Amino acid sequence: MTELRPVAWPPAPIRTERLVLRESEARDRAAFIELFASPEVRTYLGGPRPRDELERAVPEVPGRRPGLFVIALDGAMIGTITLLDRRDAERPGHIRPEAGEAELGYMFLPEAWGCGYAAEACAAALNWFADVFPGEPVVLCTQTANNRSMSLAAKLGFTEVERFDEWDAEQWFGVWSSVSPVTCG
Repeated sequence: MTELRPVAWPPAPIRTERLVLRESEARDRAAFIELFASPEVRTYLGGPRPRDELERAVPEVPGRRPGLFVIALDGAMIGTITLLDRRDAERPGHIRPEAGEAELGYMFLPEAWGCGYAAEACAAALNWFADVFPGEPVVLCTQTANNRSMSLAAKLGFTEVERFDEWDAEQWFGVWSSVSPVTCG
């Protein structure tokens, strides 16, 4: 598997026109729990997790790991983006024989949907990635039934590689290349 070279984490906060991509803080805990407990957010991600289980399991400062950005609007967390996770070789969907591609993942609270925040934040994260790992591709996998994610993938410049069945649903698998920066807006 191709390995990404180690990267200093966390990077300086990334500022967009309306958002800040930053490391997780203790004040984000309630929003993390809400993301994972929300039936709307988790519709295409295996369903919600029980809130009481999350209250016990989520640490005081959740999401502190390389590649996880908290997306903040006016200081409050509205979602997360993961970008340094590697796609598991055992799963379908790869662009390299050895697998292990960097995979974009994101979740936003329902009240943040429909405002363009996901496109703005994901474009900023992809541009950061392209600066840190020039020429390294990023993959994205989403259910074809998830119209919002399908639209976002197209807006961000992901191109379809294949479709396959996984978790009893048709999946769309695409790739993004850092040949040119992403602009959304």
